[in-house]
Amino acid sequence: MKAMMDQVFDTAIVGAGPTGATLALGLARLGLDVALIDARDPAAQAKPDGRNFAIVTGSWRLLKSLGVTETLAESSQALNGLEAIDGGTHFFGQPAILFESVDLDSPDPDEPLGQMVMAEPLQAALDAAIATTDQITVFAPARFETVTCEAQRAMIRLESGETIGTRMLVGADGMRSPVREALGIATEGRDYEKSVFTANVQLSEPHRGIARQLFTPEGPFATLPLKGERANLAWYMKRGAAEALAAMPKADAEAELNARFADFAGTMTIEGQAGSYPLILQLATEIISDRAALVGDAARRINPLAGQGLNQGFRDVAALIEIAEETLRLGGDIGGPFMLDAYSQARRFDGNGTALTLDAIDRIFSNDSMLTKPARALGMLAASKISPLRRFLAQKASATEAGVAGPMADW
Repeated sequence: MKAMMDQVFDTAIVGAGPTGATLALGLARLGLDVALIDARDPAAQAKPDGRNFAIVTGSWRLLKSLGVTETLAESSQALNGLEAIDGGTHFFGQPAILFESVDLDSPDPDEPLGQMVMAEPLQAALDAAIATTDQITVFAPARFETVTCEAQRAMIRLESGETIGTRMLVGADGMRSPVREALGIATEGRDYEKSVFTANVQLSEPHRGIARQLFTPEGPFATLPLKGERANLAWYMKRGAAEALAAMPKADAEAELNARFADFAGTMTIEGQAGSYPLILQLATEIISDRAALVGDAARRINPLAGQGLNQGFRDVAALIEIAEETLRLGGDIGGPFMLDAYSQARRFDGNGTALTLDAIDRIFSNDSMLTKPARALGMLAASKISPLRRFLAQKASATEAGVAGPMADW
């Protein structure tokens, strides 16, 4: 752990995962002094992390601007398109590519919709960049305990008994955010009573960089392309079923997967350890408080349809960086009410709107109702065939549409 400096930091960020680490780098780039509270022990061996993230173009541009994408080139897989099929209607027997890289209208004709990135190299690249940034002071292993807000600063107390002064506290500490709880911010949402089975698999057929999604009455089944004709898959199942499948011997789990989805994805061979997680919608009723803001899963935990979870966190980061930059330009107060109100206006509606849109899509497609099937088929046909709609969807999903805050669209 770096020694605590006798000063009030411009920003203290609780949580050093991808969202918190990216925000720390972005704010340090503006010349702000940042305290980063990291629960990980740097002397301990890191736990294996088999997660993969679909990082859309806007988020990738943000990471690139911070100098952390070069080391990810060998392990990342370009996302070239999205193919969706409504298994309840069979979409007139035809697959639908809703959008492709060309729909971005990017100045770079070779720019993809995004990149599939493994969690471990992403975190390693962020950690390495932080280690060489003098304006970031890392407290690790350290855990947030409580905060007291004053007129010009917030005083953070760690479990170790240390205290840190900061002009702005940011909770980037996940769905069960201790920062959010300490600020007294409530949450709303629902439990889907479903879980997602997830695994990395070797495919028997080329994926061509296409993310594929099959909507079934019980929920979606998706394959996201990885390097080497591999894929990260997500299968929505009833609560208990996903957990049971993940606990099965690998051969039995593979047999179940291929019996259900080999016609859709080809034969799949599971690599490593399969897993599962509960499907929950959770929205913070506020994303700001006195001298404090929430980003990422601390602000909202959304349906992972279309891989928007981490990308929504990056949109929070981009907005907060842009607003901090403007605040500095105007000589304003970092962490003051005007800055935080601007952040809330920029992100609360968009973040919650995305969460509720994904929730609605899941509700509409995860059923076998004859009332919704015609509308679903027409909607997918329109999204596939109408060029302006295709471009809008591609730009919205990849965070490159006009009006996206600063780094996501322009960096």
